[in-house]
Amino acid sequence: MHIQDLHGQSAVATSPEVHGRLGAVAVVGAAAMAAPGGVGPRSAPLRVDAQRNLEHVLRAAREVFGELGYGAPMEDVARRARVGVGTVYRRFPSKDVLVRRIAEEETARLTDQARSALGQEEEPWSALSRFLRTSVASGAGRLLPPHVLRVGAAQDELAAIPAEDEQRVPHQRQGVAQSEPGMVSSLSAEGEPDDAGASELLEVVGRLVDRARESGELRRDVTVADVLLVIATAAPALPDPAHQAAASARLLDILLEGLRSRPA
Repeated sequence: MHIQDLHGQSAVATSPEVHGRLGAVAVVGAAAMAAPGGVGPRSAPLRVDAQRNLEHVLRAAREVFGELGYGAPMEDVARRARVGVGTVYRRFPSKDVLVRRIAEEETARLTDQARSALGQEEEPWSALSRFLRTSVASGAGRLLPPHVLRVGAAQDELAAIPAEDEQRVPHQRQGVAQSEPGMVSSLSAEGEPDDAGASELLEVVGRLVDRARESGELRRDVTVADVLLVIATAAPALPDPAHQAAASARLLDILLEGLRSRPA
């Protein structure tokens, strides 16, 4: 058969087989032009894959940093996410950026949990204990940025966290100490973006502490830094999830008893 041009003149003779191929090409071309921005049909799946990879990387980073500390290498994150390390670096150009993302998300999550406890519990001690149980059960304490503990201690007018408390903070503190100097400074320096989130967390937790202290149920010497230290201490990273949950619950029960005031 013949293909005619716009003026009805014969242009090229084609066989039925070639004509079929041309028709298929035309269909694909039309689909490509119909896609947003004229991008081919593979563009949407690629965007979905990129989003899925980002979610895998973030989930893996929470798990790896929670188990090994913020000093864990990016290769461990990539391996846990089942992607190449290049994929991780395409989304997070440095380890510092990834650490900041996880630390800020966990700080925000703790703030939400504290605010929820304030709104849902009328009794001051119930509100404080609810916050502690929720935060420990969520595992957020394993990812609590170390500088939050330092800022909390400073706001409590402490020169520094006592040496024995430094040893009680979970292994992520040691991990940060062993990591790149740039990462340590960016997490602890004043004026950094994550300071706003830390300040908000300390303010909400401070309200929980003040209420419980004023009710007479919380020891007078317990500070916001002490409460955050409980969250970090009562969230051990154990390989068996059931064992970890049981150990956290048991340890938190003991720590809560230590926080309560006793009749003179």
